[in-house]
Formats: sequence, C-alpha cells, structure tokens
Amino acid sequence: MIKVLVVEDDPQLVRALRINLEARTFEVETASDGKAALRLTFASKPDVIVLDLGLPDIDGVDVIKEVRKTRGVPILVLSARHTSEEKIQALDAGADDYVTKPFSMDELLARLRAAARRGEASAPSPDISVVTTEDFTVDLIAKKVRRGSRSVRLTPTEWHLLEILITNPGRLVSQRKLLLEVWGPTYSEHTNYLRVYMAQLRRKLEADPSHPRYLITEPGMGYRFEG
Repeated sequence: MIKVLVVEDDPQLVRALRINLEARTFEVETASDGKAALRLTFASKPDVIVLDLGLPDIDGVDVIKEVRKTRGVPILVLSARHTSEEKIQALDAGADDYVTKPFSMDELLARLRAAARRGEASAPSPDISVVTTEDFTVDLIAKKVRRGSRSVRLTPTEWHLLEILITNPGRLVSQRKLLLEVWGPTYSEHTNYLRVYMAQLRRKLEADPSHPRYLITEPGMGYRFEG
C-alpha cells in the first residue's frame, strides 16, 4: 500500500483528499503545518508527499529544501500560488510536480499515481549507464545516442540538456535549472534558448517531433523526460 503524507492546513480539503485517497487504497497521514510535515517525513517515511506551500509556520518551499537534504521522496505541490516564478521556485527547491488550486481531483490522483511510480522506479540507480526507449538508446558513459542501427550526432549543448532530463526520469526540471546548468547564470532568463534546443532534440529523437512522446513541455514551467 502506498503511503501518502498530505501537508495542508485547510481541514475541508484534507478531509476530501483523505476520502478520495483512502477509497483508492492509499494509506494517508496528514500534517497541518511545516514542522509536523518534517517530523512525519522522517518518522513515517511516506512514499509520496502532497504539499501545500502556504503553511502557517514554515513556507512550503523551505519544507521542500529540508526534505531534499536527506530524502528523495516524490513531492507533489498543491498550491494556490500560480505564477511561473512561484512554480519555478518550488521546482528548483526539489518538487517533482505542481498542481494549482482549484484542481480536478481526477488530475491530482493521476499525477499522484505517476509520482508514486517514479518514486518506486527511481529509488536506486547509480549503476544505470544505458537508457533504452522504443525509439532510441542513450549510453550515458560513452555519451552516444542511437536510433535503431544508426548513430545520432548531438552537439555538446544538446547532450547536456538530454543528460539532465534522462537522469531525472519523469521529474519536471524547471526552465531556470536547465538554463543555469547548461548555459550558466548569465542566461537564466533566456528561455528562447531552451525552445530552440529542445526542438532540435525532438527532431533528432522523436518519431513525431510535433507530438513528442519522450521530451515533454510543461508550459511556463519546464521539461520532463518520460521513458
């Protein structure tokens, strides 16, 4: 049974989430503030955390940072904060996904199931050196990409972008994080660079670049690799 820690200070929303999650056989624990959330995270070891950012004692972004110091548990943010800057701040702190209030319960449950699957799949992988999809294979050690029998030539920048995404499978990587890691702090606002290079990667790797299956855009937020 998947254990979910719901961190939310709205009692009505907590009740609705508990009813819906337990009806789908999730085990649910709740915390109404940041301190309780951190205590339960380390004491109960949940499989997924659903986290509101607007907590009464500690800002949710700071909760994410504290959790990320020692634990890789998937964190799904559920918040009324809706600007791109606020979303990117949470993602850069280490959140895996972001759902804006008001939300569809069905969408939240789907994202929660996906986060739980990623948590199970990504727990332990320092030894993985080859990532294989139905359309291409990436050798992280040799830094080579193949589509079927042919080699795909990537520029150093394309490779760096791809490497970041595929080593965070299923995880949303913010635009700012990609820009900082690939181009450096001077280019942290140059999102047009990402659009150009992601389009190039899709042309080289996707069967249908206009409808990507692997290199997914989350508008205004970032990108994710779905293997």
